[in-house]
Amino acid sequence: MKVPRDLPLAGAAIDVVRRLRDHGHEAFWVGGCVRDFLLGRTPGDIDVGTSARPEVIERLFARTVPVGRQFGVILVLHRGFSIEVATFRAETGYSDGRRPDRVEFVDARADAMRRDFTINGMFYDPIDGVLHDWVEGRRDLDSGIIRAIGVPGERFGEDRLRMLRAVRFATQLGFAVEPRTWEAIQGTAATIRGISAERIREELLRLLRPPGAARGLRLLHDSGLLRVILPEVEVFRGCEQGAEYHPEGDVFEHVCLMLDQLPADSPALLPWAVLLHDVGKPPTAQHEPGTGRIRFFGHERIGADMAETILRRLRFPVRELEQVTTAVRHHMQFKDAPRMRKATLRRMLLRPTFPLELELHRLDCLGSHGQLETWNFVRAAARELAAKPEVLPPLLTGHDLMTLGVAPGPEMGRLLAEVRDRQLGEELTAKEEALEWVRNCLRQA
Repeated sequence: MKVPRDLPLAGAAIDVVRRLRDHGHEAFWVGGCVRDFLLGRTPGDIDVGTSARPEVIERLFARTVPVGRQFGVILVLHRGFSIEVATFRAETGYSDGRRPDRVEFVDARADAMRRDFTINGMFYDPIDGVLHDWVEGRRDLDSGIIRAIGVPGERFGEDRLRMLRAVRFATQLGFAVEPRTWEAIQGTAATIRGISAERIREELLRLLRPPGAARGLRLLHDSGLLRVILPEVEVFRGCEQGAEYHPEGDVFEHVCLMLDQLPADSPALLPWAVLLHDVGKPPTAQHEPGTGRIRFFGHERIGADMAETILRRLRFPVRELEQVTTAVRHHMQFKDAPRMRKATLRRMLLRPTFPLELELHRLDCLGSHGQLETWNFVRAAARELAAKPEVLPPLLTGHDLMTLGVAPGPEMGRLLAEVRDRQLGEELTAKEEALEWVRNCLRQA
């Protein structure tokens, strides 16, 4: 296994292993970091497994944090890195479907056997350069297989989130899920309900990233997990759309095609805007008598409300929730952009969520009719506006109107909104001009 010795994290983790071994304890790099190094990837962290007990780990290292001492897990702070050091253990009794009721300290081989998937069950000795593979993880890694260690149903019963992790690993690595493991997921998918919304959200955030986001959504559907986690998205299957604008087929296929087009550097919320932008279509679908046309009146408004409900259920932060729901609510506005009044168009361009909305519109086009004329028009308008910074700040404030005798209240709000509208339409371009317009309104009142 090739490990870049000049990688600072690797150097710190080697130090930790060496110190444990110098004091007579077994110590290896374990889990996902071994998998990543074998794949030629740089891991985000390196975990260490050891025969040393928690109290020994704490004595050997100057700075530690007992993040899971009852399970034998100690965080070692060394050379600017946080390295998780865990005592080899076996676990029994998972009454909550997540945490073991009882932990027993064991040897390295037994510790490997209690892990989730074979590709995550390999141990590596960075001092001697020896790979310990008691679960045949190297074979599955070379074959592109996600396989549960031991009996799949037992592994998923220990932590139900492992079902979602299997789909995520298959998505991120481009691997296939071994048949017995896949059958176990399909058979127990409903039990994912017992997992906290926060843990599910974190897995989905990683799963719905390019370049495998579309495959991830398909695997979620085929596994049965989608109907439990996101039933509002499950019904995209079979929700037909008009062939004129959506030759690709139903809403599910449309969303998958959009996810396939996600740029590699997509912001974290863009896949969620894509996933939920048409969530209002199934409940609003209407077949027009006589013509066969399919209509979705108000689906963007209904969809925004549904998106908010879904994101709240998954415990998304309020700010992120608001950004996605705003994009969903306004995504149909773009088709009208070339015919908008200048003021209306500029209000759209000045929304804080406009960059997210613009990219959503581009993907919406690429995932359906493929025409980007409106996207090009809006993008050009945004560039033109950016070159005119003088029109961005409002010409008048409430204080300005108070100097004209306008009291705070609905009338002040109406006047400020009208001035802003005329400013964005370039009917008013200077403060004094705006003040004179207000004076005329007050004289005519």
